[in-house]
Amino acid sequence: MKSILNIIFAGVAFLLCLLIAIYTNSSIVLNAVLLAFFIQWVAFVPAYLFQTEKFYDLTGSLTYLTIIWFVYTTSNHIGGFNIANLIIVMLITIWAIRLGTFLFRRVHKDGEDKRFRTIKTSASQFFMTWTFQGMWVSICSMCAITAISSDTGLILNPLFYISLFLFLVGFSIEVIADYQKTVFRSVDGNRDNFISTGLWSKSQHPNYFGEILLWSAVALMSFSSLSGTQYLTLISPIFTYVLLVYISGVRMLDDMGNKKWGHLEEYKKYKESTPVLFPKL
Repeated sequence: MKSILNIIFAGVAFLLCLLIAIYTNSSIVLNAVLLAFFIQWVAFVPAYLFQTEKFYDLTGSLTYLTIIWFVYTTSNHIGGFNIANLIIVMLITIWAIRLGTFLFRRVHKDGEDKRFRTIKTSASQFFMTWTFQGMWVSICSMCAITAISSDTGLILNPLFYISLFLFLVGFSIEVIADYQKTVFRSVDGNRDNFISTGLWSKSQHPNYFGEILLWSAVALMSFSSLSGTQYLTLISPIFTYVLLVYISGVRMLDDMGNKKWGHLEEYKKYKESTPVLFPKL
């Protein structure tokens, strides 16, 4: 019964993305979404056969790169070269390369991703997880690829420049937070401790805040180029928030943190005085 539910959930995720892509009225976007899922399903086969999750996150980043450049190179615009299109493509490219290499190095250094200990032993659950990654890539990037493939492409206006600034702020927060945590854990005495310094003193999950902020910025950049049912693609930041807070990010890390440090008074004080996500000034 559980295996059937996993397959159903995977099917629903795929059909939801397919439906949104159809409503963009763009064959380029539809093909990009199909390509995103195809890559995940192909990668699932060796991952399950060899029982490894070590290239899961890297595959996600490579999928972002594949579909964003696929859309950029196959989109033709009446006005010719569009600098705004190139800017958003480069922003997503830099983000994907940075995050993908960071997560790939981390999982190889740690030897495993603890989230997958029980998941990868079940074919249906592991397949569902890979399918969900296709959903993550598709929904997060769909507003951008829809805007890129539109007749006008992205439009340079005040909203675009404000969004560009917000993206850079969010990206910087994510990078700095990850760097601070990596440095903290590199100290032998800190390997089993929680971090509460730097950006982590302002938020319990500053890296996730940066992630949500930058994808919100991508949606805002794309806004002026969308019309009609294409506005459905603006669910990107909402999806990112729900994913990181209630599914794979904050919830899971909080559960592990409570089990590991929940008995410590300093951890209790940290949890009480520090916002979960949005930083205190």
